[in-house]
Amino acid sequence: MKRHAPATSRNREPIAAVLEEELPESGLVLEIASGTGEHAAYFAWRFPALDWQPSDVDPSALSSIIARHAEYSGDNLRYPIVLDAGRPETWEVSRVDAIICINMVHISPWEATEGLFAACGEALGNSQNVAAPLIIYGPFLEAGTRTAPSNLEFDQSLRARNPDWGLRKVEDIDELAAREGLARTRREEMPANNLMLVYRCI
Repeated sequence: MKRHAPATSRNREPIAAVLEEELPESGLVLEIASGTGEHAAYFAWRFPALDWQPSDVDPSALSSIIARHAEYSGDNLRYPIVLDAGRPETWEVSRVDAIICINMVHISPWEATEGLFAACGEALGNSQNVAAPLIIYGPFLEAGTRTAPSNLEFDQSLRARNPDWGLRKVEDIDELAAREGLARTRREEMPANNLMLVYRCI
């Protein structure tokens, strides 16, 4: 059954504008935590020269992605795979040309982000594209930058729902990336107090 996330239709164009500058011209893009599948279907249509591989670990999300895959008229949107970001040892993807992760880091345990970067360091390092990026999107906290009140409230509500969730510090993510052989190459401010952070193998 298809699911719908209202924010998708609002943020997909700003995200696509950054992706257009950061994604390779061709190759395989792995999307982590594809959720409703709306971004996957839209970006596959928007970038027809790229193969788009959606993934998720949640059964209801996978059902929604499968439904959107069935409706997609092109041949560059792959069937979704089960992928747990927090368990990189189970990933069945050994080489990709780009990885994108939208709105997962703050609504999952920190271990999921650790697993994401651990697996990405290896999968991107195996790419023939030396500039293969890891691109993450969502709300974050930054030292020396005023956090929007709405983001602070959102952070509190997330932690009330699950103490393992919450907005992450960009500095902590940068440190994690460095441990896995990645370095941040771009920070882009996005609408609704979100950021896009781009990392590449050092």
